[in-house]
Amino acid sequence: MRIQMPAQVEQIIGKLNENGYEAFAVGGCVRDSLLGREPEDWDITTSARPEQVKALFRRTVDTGIQHGTVTVMIGRIGYEVTTYRIDGEYEDGRHPKQVVFTSNLLEDLRRRDFTINAMAYSYETGMVDAFGGVQDLEKKVIRCVGDPLERFTEDALRILRAIRFCAQLGFAVEAGTREAIPVIAPNLAKVSRERIQAELTKILLSDHPEQIKAVYATGISRYISPAFAALPWERVSVPATLPREKYVRWAAFLRGNEGKGDAEDCGRQARSETAVRVLRDLKMDNDTIARVKLLVAWSGVEPAAESEAVRRAMAQMEPELWDALSDLNGYGEEIRALTARIRADGDCLWLKDLAVKGRDLIEAGIKPGKEIGEILSRMLDHVLSHPEDNQREILLRIK
Repeated sequence: MRIQMPAQVEQIIGKLNENGYEAFAVGGCVRDSLLGREPEDWDITTSARPEQVKALFRRTVDTGIQHGTVTVMIGRIGYEVTTYRIDGEYEDGRHPKQVVFTSNLLEDLRRRDFTINAMAYSYETGMVDAFGGVQDLEKKVIRCVGDPLERFTEDALRILRAIRFCAQLGFAVEAGTREAIPVIAPNLAKVSRERIQAELTKILLSDHPEQIKAVYATGISRYISPAFAALPWERVSVPATLPREKYVRWAAFLRGNEGKGDAEDCGRQARSETAVRVLRDLKMDNDTIARVKLLVAWSGVEPAAESEAVRRAMAQMEPELWDALSDLNGYGEEIRALTARIRADGDCLWLKDLAVKGRDLIEAGIKPGKEIGEILSRMLDHVLSHPEDNQREILLRIK
C-alpha cells in the first residue's frame, strides 16, 4: 500500500529521518489518500520536539508551540509538524489542560478521535494502522478510537464531527459510537456556538446534506439552541444538487415546508424571522444571515412567467441571490429563459442603473431632499414595466 505524498512533505519527513527522528504523514491526509480524495492539508507527526524541528528548518512559524505544533514553510505553503503527544485531562470538555510529549507514535495515535483519522504513513515504514482504520474505511463506518464515551467526553465537538464525516464520506456511525452520542450530547453546552455552526455548515455543504437530520435523531439538537431544536426537521429537504454555497444550503434547511405559491406576507416574515433567530444563536456572520433571510422569505414564491413579473422579482435582490433562489425554488425553463433575456438586454433593475441620477434632477430644478428619492423610485418603477424607456430624456419628461 503506497500513498503518493507531495514532494515537500517527503522532503520534511526525509530531513527529520536523516537527523534521527521518526516522522509520518498523519490523519486526514492519509484517510483521504486511501479514499482517492485530494487532501486539503498534509499534517506531519514526529518524535522530534518543537525546538528540534525549528533547528532543522530555515523558515518556521510557532502556530501551536504549546501543543507541540510548528509550521514549516516551504515556498509559500506551510506544513504543520506536531510532536507525538499524550493529552492531559480535558477540564472544559474541549481542550486538554496540558499535553505531554512522547516518543511513542502509537500513544499519539491513540488520543485521536476516529480510527480513520488515526493512521500514519511514510515511505520508509509504510502504513501504521494500529486501530483498524483501513478496515473501517472499507466498511464505511465512523468508529471512535478506543472507548467512545472517553473520546466524546474529552471533546464533545467530536459528536458533530462523527456526523459530519458521515455526510462528507457517505459513511455510517458504528453502533457503539452511535450509542455514546446521546449520552455525551449535553456536553455540547461547553462548546462555542461558532465551532458548532462550523460543523453544521460542513454537513450542509457535503454530498449528503440530509445527514443534518441525524443531529435531531440522535438527540443533539436540544443542546444547540431552542430555536434550532424546534425546527420541523423531519420535513427538511436539502438537495445535494443545490450549489455549495453556505447561504444557499442554510436557506434550504431553514425554509420550512411551505409549498409553491405560499406568498402570504405573514408566513414569509415568520419563516425569515425564525431563520434569523437560528443563525444568530449559532453566531453566523451578518452577511450570511442577511442572504438566508431574503432567500427564506422568498422560498416557495414563484413569479408569473412573463417579463415584467420576473424583472420585478429580480429587482428585489442581488443577481447571485436571484440565481440561488431559482435553484432553491426549482424555477422552470420559462423563468430561466426570461432571466437570461433580461440580462442580455441589459434591462434596468436597480437605481444604480437608472439613466437619470440625483444630480440630473437637481439640474432640472428639483431641490435636494426627500423628493429626489421619491422621483427616482417612481422612475425605476416605470422602467421595470417599460425597460425601453430607461433613457435620460424620456425619464425627465415623466418625472
